Amino acid sequence: MSDVVIFDTSVLVDEARRGRHRKRIESVDGLIRMSSVVLAELLRGVTGPAEHKFLRTLARNPVLTPTQTNWLESGEILAKIHAEQGFEPRKLRDLHFDVLIALTARSHGARLITTNRADFELISRYRQIKLEVW
Repeated sequence: MSDVVIFDTSVLVDEARRGRHRKRIESVDGLIRMSSVVLAELLRGVTGPAEHKFLRTLARNPVLTPTQTNWLESGEILAKIHAEQGFEPRKLRDLHFDVLIALTARSHGARLITTNRADFELISRYRQIKLEVW
């Protein structure tokens, strides 16, 4: 069975806005799956019908979604991060979707590809994930 790969929002936004990752995305070895959290983040930023149509097309492929366990675990991780790092509530809210993306990837044994080194390396200190930073 092929390795499962999930792209974080940061990779897809960088590609859409700057064309930074086209060749790397095309050369990724593995079964690419979308995260429902990533799709939600992308849909939140849609600026026109073409972008919306493209994202709806992506959503037709198998989409991996956080489970109840992932949601509860995300709260526990964020509580630990708050206690140990002293982050303000706003930063914790910003991290929440990233934690959910990471936990969903972990649940499926997927490799998570991101350009958001700081946040995902922090998360990986609390739960081991297969992380690739571009």
